[in-house]
Amino acid sequence: MAAELHVELVAADRQVWSGEATLVVARTTSGDIGVMPGHQPLLGVLESGPVTIRTTSEDGARTVVAAVHGGFISFADNKLSLLAEIAELADEIDVQRAERALERAKSDADGAAERRADVRLRAVAVH
Repeated sequence: MAAELHVELVAADRQVWSGEATLVVARTTSGDIGVMPGHQPLLGVLESGPVTIRTTSEDGARTVVAAVHGGFISFADNKLSLLAEIAELADEIDVQRAERALERAKSDADGAAERRADVRLRAVAVH
């Protein structure tokens, strides 16, 4: 079995996902970062973007994708914590609602809302 790291994805209001992974890719203020078991310790600021978590099980590889909006990423002792202001799994995203939110944000010229809706749609597309 491949080496794994323990991952906790937590939003301000709930634990979104927890488990073992072989790779996590997230967007930080310094750019996209991939974290694998044995990575150097890190602390960073999360940007809005999809977070991709690659897991393994007896059934084979699986990918978990979440839309994350702001927060922090921390890795030490083979434990990765993603502490997000807002996070939702791609499986939880209502695509039609996100598309309506994107259109509304564009017509209101609300850049922040437009970015949030766009990230939600990208997370579903990656998934």
